[in-house]
Amino acid sequence: MGVNFKKGKINFGIIGGGWRAEFYLRIARELSDIFNVLGIVDCDKEKGKIIEKKWGIKTFRTIDEFLKFSNPLFAVAVVPWSATPVVIKQLVERKIPVLSETPPAADMDNLIELYKFYNQRKGSKVQISEQYPFQPLNNAYISVIESGRLGTITQAQVSVAHGYHGISMIRKMLNITFEDAVITGCNFVSPVIAGPGRSGPPAKKKIENSAQAIAYIDFGKKLGIYDFTGEQYFSWIRSSRVLVRGERGEINNTTVKYLKDFKTPIEFELRRQNAGENGNLEGLYFKGVLAGEEWIYKNPFIPARLTDDEIAVATSLKKMAEYVQTGKSFYSLAEASQDRYLDLMISKAIETKESIKTSKQLWAGK
Repeated sequence: MGVNFKKGKINFGIIGGGWRAEFYLRIARELSDIFNVLGIVDCDKEKGKIIEKKWGIKTFRTIDEFLKFSNPLFAVAVVPWSATPVVIKQLVERKIPVLSETPPAADMDNLIELYKFYNQRKGSKVQISEQYPFQPLNNAYISVIESGRLGTITQAQVSVAHGYHGISMIRKMLNITFEDAVITGCNFVSPVIAGPGRSGPPAKKKIENSAQAIAYIDFGKKLGIYDFTGEQYFSWIRSSRVLVRGERGEINNTTVKYLKDFKTPIEFELRRQNAGENGNLEGLYFKGVLAGEEWIYKNPFIPARLTDDEIAVATSLKKMAEYVQTGKSFYSLAEASQDRYLDLMISKAIETKESIKTSKQLWAGK
């Protein structure tokens, strides 16, 4: 017998009740016709009471306690990095499909040990919730690239997300899987006026040091340039930036230029479209992204009011349900492990000020 099981919906559980878990709860509340949270596992009883009062969702202290009362299609692991591989293993051992937040493990030893564990348990279903390629504008970039307008992509400069998130975008844009690379990097610290954060707008003016990590990831004939400062997620004055280049054209933030033939240049803008603006009475929601006269991205969750990141996470949830039912992978443990590995190598290159040559890891296969 399930806890609040709803027929025809994607019924899932959440392991962990922190800040990130609330993204899934907001999505389930906004898209209650699609998703249903059966319960939340959090070992803190008092915290569980707060969650139950705020969200009206039953909480449990252990995974086994949760599974006694429910039969989820899958469980989402939203726990601290140190606990993530432990929770993934616990769910796999109980034959529960897992959608885990990134990264699957914090360091190389745990990444390798987790992948060995997973690889030995044939039939285990594990995916990692890497949402950035599913964010509307990022997805539009990828659609332009995959259309072939730009030709073969040889360079991707990405400043949209930290660490493994940014690397996942670079690999996707360059069509890179597990190829070796040479990494060089540096860290530049500069002052910035503190902006908003998870707790809201700043209470007063404050100057903080901003650490900007820059790395060149040379795959031979393809180059990824990683560039990010932590302020970008919330800042009012630090913007995201993307430059993607192929032999036929480029994407420069929202401007796309390419050659229809060697003497016919074409240019268009990627334009966000929202309902409810300037007297429009359709409602208040994000509609999609236009590439000239073409819808290059359409919001699949109209008319829900969701942020771009929530749209992306909701997309991961739907893809997870499809993966459980069909086996179609969308971001595997191997891919997530590779992105975290490259992230760690960037940190090492910055710390040592030396070039780092990557090598094939266990998850790359033969």
